[in-house]
Amino acid sequence: MSSEEIVIDVQGVSKRYEIYAKPSDRLKQMLASGMRRILPGDEVRYFREFWALHGVSLHVRRGECVALIGRNGSGKSTLLQIIAGTVSPTEGVASVDGRVAALLELGSGFNPEFTGIENVYLNASLLGLSREDVDARLDDILSFADIGDFVNQPVKTYSSGMTVRLAFAVQAQIDPDVLIVDEALAVGDARFQAKCFARLKTLRERGTSILLVTHSTEQVVTHCDRAVLIDQGQKLDDGDPRPVVNRYLDLLYGRQRIAPPIREGEHAGDATVNDQLEHFDPQFGERHEPMFESRPAYNPYEHRWGDGGAEIMDFAIFAGDQAFPAVFRSGEELALYVRYRFRSDILRPILGVTLKTKEGLTVYGTNTEMALMDQSFPPGEAGRSGIALCQFRLKCAPGDYFLSVGIASRDGSGEAVPHDRRYDSIHLCVEPDTPFVGLADLGARLEFL
Repeated sequence: MSSEEIVIDVQGVSKRYEIYAKPSDRLKQMLASGMRRILPGDEVRYFREFWALHGVSLHVRRGECVALIGRNGSGKSTLLQIIAGTVSPTEGVASVDGRVAALLELGSGFNPEFTGIENVYLNASLLGLSREDVDARLDDILSFADIGDFVNQPVKTYSSGMTVRLAFAVQAQIDPDVLIVDEALAVGDARFQAKCFARLKTLRERGTSILLVTHSTEQVVTHCDRAVLIDQGQKLDDGDPRPVVNRYLDLLYGRQRIAPPIREGEHAGDATVNDQLEHFDPQFGERHEPMFESRPAYNPYEHRWGDGGAEIMDFAIFAGDQAFPAVFRSGEELALYVRYRFRSDILRPILGVTLKTKEGLTVYGTNTEMALMDQSFPPGEAGRSGIALCQFRLKCAPGDYFLSVGIASRDGSGEAVPHDRRYDSIHLCVEPDTPFVGLADLGARLEFL
């Protein structure tokens, strides 16, 4: 439970590094700097400046979990190091109220020659705990780490997973005021990650503030109160996780605005439409103008980007014979028709659909490549249009969900190239059918034998 009390306050922090082309340049710079103190003159530099951070300001309240997200090299780790006190800022101030525990690097604070037990005492002492304090918590630390007799072996013999288990156990069991985790949980297996997030929840309830760096957008929207987007050393966004995550995806995949619609008179290929869709709208497959935004269930707060090589033009959604129902029943069959058009030639287009909760948790997602259906999606020719049908059963809990649709392809190196991605573009309201607890109906059967 977060409060209004600020425990991390970062004001105008910048960090400059001096980059030398070769070791001898560092020596030359030292000599030149010394000579300038004796014989003042023009400054000579044998290095180039690199600013890892530029004027970053943020705050974290007590009990709040804040994610720092951004591309590799954006400055996230540098900012965490400044907050943790292991690196000094070139400009600005970063203050923390209370004890800070940080997992900044795998095995940081551990001596590889020491055993696990010895490193527990060493690491805890660096955090300000006495030997008596560690004795009182040792059983909990070892139980959480769960690495067995390896606690009596040198850390240099540990796997990366064992190292992060022990490191996280020490940091999380000392009840810090601030816990900083820099991608360390990505090393652990799924069961350990679940245990870590359960522990993080307990710490938050006790008033611990958490700074989390992760590339998992689902972890951000599921576990964090806020997200801060860092790029090229600057803070680009700070707020509710979902819109900040969407902006991060823009940076990650290179957002470009969709090209303007194809004008009347340009070629639009024929498409076969079944009787259900024909009854709904006889012109569905032949319209030249985009109709997506005018349909019921369209979410005006969708997040859209792509290079415009293809366009998602329209959609229709059915439950049985009913088009655009106000609500769907849990377990009901859903039919989603998507009308698309190619603006350029695309050899192997990929059509995808994803269903998410309103919190951003992915319930289900598939595409023609994953489902090995890419051969059935013919190469795209500029000006050609078509209709795709996706059918699935909504075996999910009652609530609000959002469908995302998109067309992409891969470049020569295998990287995804988004042509038109429409995130959270279709809103579904699901009502209960058979009562159950959880996110999805797995159709369990109980028998007494």
